[in-house]
Amino acid sequence: MPEAKLDDGVPQTAGWFVVNARDAPWIANTMRTVCRFGGEGDAHFDDMGIALFWLQPGQPMALYHHEAGQEDFLVLQGTALLIAEDAERPLGPWDLVHCPPRTGHTIVATGEQPALILAAGARKERGSAQYPYNSLADRHGAAVHDGDTADVTYARSGALTPCPAPPLP
Repeated sequence: MPEAKLDDGVPQTAGWFVVNARDAPWIANTMRTVCRFGGEGDAHFDDMGIALFWLQPGQPMALYHHEAGQEDFLVLQGTALLIAEDAERPLGPWDLVHCPPRTGHTIVATGEQPALILAAGARKERGSAQYPYNSLADRHGAAVHDGDTADVTYARSGALTPCPAPPLP
């Protein structure tokens, strides 16, 4: 397997590679700041999604949802609140969250400092995400309301646009 060619931190050809998160592309809107690792064309990550989320206190990493593949999250810095099904769990550095397929969830940053969270998820079935209403998530601004779609709710946070990498540890 050859080494992939990178362009501004994004793989453009299939193959192995190394990229520092500070050099990878970051995007942000009023909801979240995220670095989605993966590539373009032949370098696209077909089997697994991996991302870093830099969340200010009160920001959710996503709307409350579930999907066909498992998702896992590792808190690297800061504190957060997991909302999974009808439960809330506080999270801190080195806490791992495992969500089997179809487990409803979201994570919201708490505390006074930003939270840095590594997310990894199986790409089992494209378009499988569903966004059921959850009252716990709603209290944190992370729920889709009846009559809305996830796209409409996400659009209220504005388009994700390129931004500099946050001050990573």
